Order: sequence, then C-alpha cells, then structure tokens
Amino acid sequence: MSESSKKKPIVVVTRKLPDAVETRMMELFDTRLNHDDTPMTQAELVEAVKIADVLVPTVTDKIDLGVLSQANPNLKLIASFGTGVDHIDLDTARQRGITVTNTPGVLTEDTADMTMALIMAVPRRLTEGERLMRSGDWEGWSPTGMLGHRIWGKRLGIVGMGRIGQAVARRAKAFGLSIHYHNRNRVNSDVEGELEATYWQSLDQMLARMDIISINCPHTPGTFHLLNARRLKLMQKHSYIVNTSRGEVVDENALTRMLMNGDLAGAGLDVFEKEPAVNPKLLKLDNVILLPHMGSATIEGRIDMGSKVIINIKTFVDGHTPPDRVLAAML
Repeated sequence: MSESSKKKPIVVVTRKLPDAVETRMMELFDTRLNHDDTPMTQAELVEAVKIADVLVPTVTDKIDLGVLSQANPNLKLIASFGTGVDHIDLDTARQRGITVTNTPGVLTEDTADMTMALIMAVPRRLTEGERLMRSGDWEGWSPTGMLGHRIWGKRLGIVGMGRIGQAVARRAKAFGLSIHYHNRNRVNSDVEGELEATYWQSLDQMLARMDIISINCPHTPGTFHLLNARRLKLMQKHSYIVNTSRGEVVDENALTRMLMNGDLAGAGLDVFEKEPAVNPKLLKLDNVILLPHMGSATIEGRIDMGSKVIINIKTFVDGHTPPDRVLAAML
C-alpha cells in the first residue's frame, strides 16, 4: 500500500460536537474542530471546503453555490450532522461529484417527546403559570384561575406522517387525542390501524377541522410556507399549532398576526423562519411558548448523531456506499 493511500482524510467539523464524538473522529481522521462553537461565516466555510476531503456541517451552515463553487477537488463527501439537508445546495453538490449523507432516525423519539410536551403545555398554559409564580403575583388557587383546555378527546392533525409524525401519534393516542394526518402519501394500513389514524388527502380540509395541528414534515421547496396565510386562516379560533420541524414551513408573520388578533388560541414553536431571529411581536404574546430549537437536544441523541456521521465517513472512505446517503454524486 502506498504512503498516500494510508493518509487520513481531512475532516472539517463546523460546530462543537460532544466530546466522545470529537475524540473518536480525531482517532480515525485528520480532524479539524471548532473548539469555541462559534458558527462559521460564509468566508470561513469557503476556507473549510478549500482544504476538506470531508465536510461535517450542521443546520446552521449554509452550504450554497457560493461555498461549493470554491471547494477543492478532493471534497467528495458532505456528512451532515442532522436529519434535514435543506441547508445544502444538493444540485450543486451532485454536479461537483459530492456525496451527501445525514443522520436520520436517531432524533425521532427526542423530537416526538418535545412535540408532545408542547401539545400538552400550550393548551394548559404551563409557561404562563410558571411566569406567574416567578413574578410573585400569584394570590392562591381560584376556581377560575389559569383555566386552559383539556386535550383528552381533542382532534390532533399531524402534517407529515414520517418517523417523527408517527412517534408523535403514538404518544398523542395514549393521551386520548384523536389522530388525523395529512401526508404526501398515505401510510401503511397497519400503521393507520395501530394509531387509529384518519387520513386527509386535503390539507385544507384537515386544518379546518382540527383542535391542534402538529407540523412534522421536512422543509423542502415544496413545503416552504406550506402553512401560508390562506391555510392558517382555515384553522378554527380555538385551535393551537405546534411546530418542531422547520420554521420555514409556516408563514411566521401571518401566524404572528393571527395570534395577536385572537384568530388562533395559541402556539408552541421550537423553530423559526429566520433563526436565530424571532419576530419580536411573538416575544410579547402570552399564548405562545417559544423554545430555542431544542427538540432534538439530548446528550444521547447528539452522540447517536455523531456516531452516524462517523460511520458514514468511514464507510465512504473505505470505498463503500454510506448507509445514510441522501445524494449520490454524479459520475
């Protein structure tokens, strides 16, 4: 074996990852880490792709034409740390012969847990109650104090019935919610039977009839502003919306206006359209729970994600097809 074939690939990691993951990556590859976890600028991303054989970006990194057009010829793999790949220009990657992988499946249960937490917390006004306690203004129990809404028996409409949508449905069914869903394709009849789920081919018709809407579809060109102003107006005034998917799926300005005007009862949002910026008007609303994109933020989940990244890189470097390939390079 020649000396060059023994050379470890240069792997550039754009954000700080769990210590166990970084340690293993340092053992296996010529790894360049981001120790202080400051998001890379576009200029820094360009410098990264100029030296990398493998780039390990996250959702915070916009790997667009401007970055990829300056990549060195040896960059043949983008092993993204995360499930979504909407931050990567897949067309340009394909044209440049770059394979793209992600880390599906490992975040399903964590994200579904957070979704279910919001489905319970928003109608029951949990964060409002917590703020009241901290303010020192609570004057004791009252028959009409902090009244929320029961979720048992309510209709939950799930937009996107993939892994996470189904995991949310299983949790919600246990809490007595009636499960409804809209998906690009109808799911297997066995899954429908297990979840006692009702399929709606028309998203519009489902939105108009639900008490709670949970968004669990990925962000793609086809789902950008899937819940636009027109569709949001179809929802009933007493209904709630929960989004743990991607902020771009919802027209955030239209949603904010409806919440301010009382056209929706409330919202639980873990993602935002212009992250990390949030519509300042949302910050002033009591009927909204705002979380800092933490739906998948468990130590176990992040280590599992890192393990998938490492397996994808190792498999690719060894000349095999990575298990989590979302884009095959053009030959």
